[in-house]
Amino acid sequence: MSSNDFNFLTCTVNIEWKNAQGIVQRKIAHKNASLKLIRNEHRQMFIEVTANKVAPVRLELKSINVHKKFMNEGKSSIEFKDDRCIIYLSNAPPSQLLGFLKTMFVKMTGSKPQQGVSTSLRTQLLSNKPKQYDEISPVTINDLENVRQKLSRATDTTPSPLSKKRKLQHNPSENEPKLKRMYSSSPILNEPLNIKQKAVLDACLAGINVFFTGSAGTGKSYLLKQIVAALPPDVTTATASTGVAACHIGGITLHQFAGIGNGDATIERAFQLASKPATAVIWRKCRHLIIDEISMIDGDYFEKIETIARMVRKTDKPFGGIQLILCGDFFQLPPVRKDNTKKFCFQTPAWKKCVQRCFELTQVHRQNDNNFIDILNKIRIGKITDEIAQKLASTMRQKIERNGILATRLCSHTNDADIINESKLKELPGQIRIFEAQDSDAYLTKQLDQQTPVAGKIILKVGAQVMLLRNVNISTGLVNGARGVVKEFRDDLPVIRMMNNQEYVAKQEKWSIKTAGGAIISRKQIPLKLAWAFSIHKSQGLTLDCVEMSLSKVFEAGQAYVALSRAQNLNTLRVLDFKASQVWANPDVLSFYRKLQREFVEHEFIPLGQKIKNKLEARAKSRPINKKLFMDKPLVTIG
Repeated sequence: MSSNDFNFLTCTVNIEWKNAQGIVQRKIAHKNASLKLIRNEHRQMFIEVTANKVAPVRLELKSINVHKKFMNEGKSSIEFKDDRCIIYLSNAPPSQLLGFLKTMFVKMTGSKPQQGVSTSLRTQLLSNKPKQYDEISPVTINDLENVRQKLSRATDTTPSPLSKKRKLQHNPSENEPKLKRMYSSSPILNEPLNIKQKAVLDACLAGINVFFTGSAGTGKSYLLKQIVAALPPDVTTATASTGVAACHIGGITLHQFAGIGNGDATIERAFQLASKPATAVIWRKCRHLIIDEISMIDGDYFEKIETIARMVRKTDKPFGGIQLILCGDFFQLPPVRKDNTKKFCFQTPAWKKCVQRCFELTQVHRQNDNNFIDILNKIRIGKITDEIAQKLASTMRQKIERNGILATRLCSHTNDADIINESKLKELPGQIRIFEAQDSDAYLTKQLDQQTPVAGKIILKVGAQVMLLRNVNISTGLVNGARGVVKEFRDDLPVIRMMNNQEYVAKQEKWSIKTAGGAIISRKQIPLKLAWAFSIHKSQGLTLDCVEMSLSKVFEAGQAYVALSRAQNLNTLRVLDFKASQVWANPDVLSFYRKLQREFVEHEFIPLGQKIKNKLEARAKSRPINKKLFMDKPLVTIG
């Protein structure tokens, strides 16, 4: 099934029929069933459920309620009131489930009787035609327009299966926002994936072990979320090297998943830890393992968990037969080791054994200034020309503050950022306001501190420089990383004047994370953080609209690149005392990406035939890759 075909759905299905007293009279359970939206010759819509060799079940789509509270976990239920029947759906890929339900809604709301006249029950029963069922057509722009017009007129049509149980009110002004909310997260209308992103998604859905990379701002996190949503939740585990990165994709840390501690234990001891009943169940249940920020995972640790995977799952298949989906940029922050050496995952035998396809995303979304993008691409691979050095040095004199919002200082050390924020807050006059988080489990506060971007306690004053830590309203610029200043406190809530001069009242938002056992814990807190200063390490994934930095203390390859790539463009950036020596790339990483370039070229020409492929391989051996070309341009990627 295509990743964009929302007329079908495959998942676990349980169907129950009840009598008038609500007692279950009949049950059907299918661990793996297919649902299809169909019409008969009378234009009536049905859901058809098929599994194995069992006769299909068809239920007419009328008088239904859809319960979608746990849809992000791949669960939903559809109640057919007239039939006294409920279909329970679980382990469905969330994006497919959402697309299926919204396609159902669009077709039900926009459907018209054949030739504009409804067919009577008597006519249907006396019809000599055999029953015919056809698949419904995909949702079109015209379908969406028909739905919009019907809702804006508040026509009495079949209620939306995605709305609450109450009927739509006859108020067009209320229905328009309702319609927008219904579609805001729909894969039907989401920003489409580009060709390379689609190639990665298709490879993941085909069960291939994938590594995809790309420079900062190329949509790696966005694509990763699409992949997570496209896979069955019950057998998919999303992980990351850090807690905050894991929270961003709705997962857990790789260390939580593996259950072997920090990796210092021997193989024998690590196997004992991973064989504990609770941990072993997680290992054996997993079929798709996603690891974000793979560049920060130590090579020895990666090698060890690959061995543990085979031992716990009792198979010699690479990584115990689990599909690996790896994401990250090795040109950014490297793994941290106690001996200060660097061993990347790609330097291990496990990498060569497990990873089958590599991709690189090259279309930058964070920056729209081609000149700045070109500068960042060269800095990423450690290439600094005199022209680039002059341009970055010239930003030192730029005034980038406005509306009382000061530039956020990026620091190479977290302690430096904390000291700056605390001292600046103390200097402000006025009383402090303390905002305490509401945690769902007080015993897991430490874990929430580590895995959510927002603090358990936030101290503010009027005039405090702050940063938004969540996408609140993308269309108005209230996005993760947006800068502002506390203007006042209204009804005990901070009112923030943002960079674009709009006011934002910071209300509590909710962050949810998973534990290794699958339980959900959450934190409610205002989505703000003091922003006079921020550490480079914690800025990964952010887009800052007013940022300055001193790179004199950078101590890792890629640190300068991570810091500079947080800026939207050169006009929102100020670099203090820039020197070319502050920028360099790890030579092992450069060598790895040169090798990847050969693989990309090879995959590009496979469709042209083995003969041409052999010629290209022979040419590559006799004519080494042009190093200057590699250093001057971003990698060519074939998806």
